[in-house]
Amino acid sequence: MKTRKIWANLAVNDLEQTTRFYSAIGFKPNGSSKDLTSFLVGESNFVIHFFLKDVLKPNIHGDIVDLKHGNEVVFTLSAGSKAEVNEWAKEIEKAGGKLVSQPEEFGEGYYGFVFCDPDGHKFNVFYMEGLV
Repeated sequence: MKTRKIWANLAVNDLEQTTRFYSAIGFKPNGSSKDLTSFLVGESNFVIHFFLKDVLKPNIHGDIVDLKHGNEVVFTLSAGSKAEVNEWAKEIEKAGGKLVSQPEEFGEGYYGFVFCDPDGHKFNVFYMEGLV
């Protein structure tokens, strides 16, 4: 098998709120419809589609995880410096996200934090010395 592309599909409650949040933290819009809002992330333009929960659930033939009790995946967003990590933290809170942890050192050469979007999806913002 040869995979041509990979992207993420996440469930949300409110497309307008999701669009506002991810636009505010700098994700690039990738279109929308009555059922989803989509963004491109990073230099490789990784696609994340945010579907309304009621639309996504029947298509996966299973339950959508309750993000109050767990997480389906944790995405990591690469930052270019510790200062950039700190700026991300400010912008995420300003946009309505919740910091799960404050920016901190967590091992030699590692600096970052965890946040949740308005629906509870978790992301790391991460700087690693020497990572280009």
